Amino acid sequence: MASSERTVLQLSSSSQNLSAKVPALVIFNICDCYVRRPDQAERVIGTLLGCVLPDGTVDVRNSYAVPHNESLGQVALDIEYHHTMLISHQKVNPKEVIVGWYSTGLGVNGGSALIHEFYSREVSNPIHLTVDTGFTNGELTIKAYVSHNLSLGDWQMAAQFQEIPLDLRMEEADGVGFDTLKATAVDKIPNELEVMEASMERLLALIDDIYKYVDDVVEGHALPDNNVGRLISDAVGSLPKLPASVFDKLLNDSLQDYLLLFYLSSITRSQLILAEKLNTAAQIL
Repeated sequence: MASSERTVLQLSSSSQNLSAKVPALVIFNICDCYVRRPDQAERVIGTLLGCVLPDGTVDVRNSYAVPHNESLGQVALDIEYHHTMLISHQKVNPKEVIVGWYSTGLGVNGGSALIHEFYSREVSNPIHLTVDTGFTNGELTIKAYVSHNLSLGDWQMAAQFQEIPLDLRMEEADGVGFDTLKATAVDKIPNELEVMEASMERLLALIDDIYKYVDDVVEGHALPDNNVGRLISDAVGSLPKLPASVFDKLLNDSLQDYLLLFYLSSITRSQLILAEKLNTAAQIL
């Protein structure tokens, strides 16, 4: 019985179990590039730099925008600018390599496959990060994708984008800025003192929750949790044993130092603005 040859539709799966880690600084940089984009540009496209960890996680550490033109479903990247920026970045951080690219907007579109194909020639299995700066769903949506090649025999038919897990790394200071960025409308950007006040209010609220939990456990209104108990014990044990007067003096001294730095930075900022205006006026005259 003769066997007949069959052409099988195949979907590559070389990026299984892949995930990405992105710091808040990269998101802020992308949003800043979007604000500074040319008037005729609808979105911003750029390169992601970082490294691939031993467990396969793509650790994004930096980014830069790449000029481009889009028209009639075609995308033209400034490849020379891209390579120049890459060389400049690697002079400062030689361990950072291309790990993918980003674009602003919700999800992928028809031109994404063309750009992804270019970055696939720069690095194997790049990721695609999307940042919805238009707040389409009422919030700042951030997603990461990889591309799978859909082929029929030796003929590559299309590229399919698949979403992968994304870990946004946030420090406490980054979280304050990111919460402000996520809001669709804000009255004003909070200053340093307002940020400190908001952090202290959250800290006091957490302490009140801990007090309530401990009281409920002691009075039998809540079941004790050994893990929570150990965490509370570690937190209390890490506090220095200082008299209240000494603690107040340390806190007041640190606060005065912070206020002095804030005052000096404000003076410096005012001097720079004044010098810039005087320089502009001198050039006009």
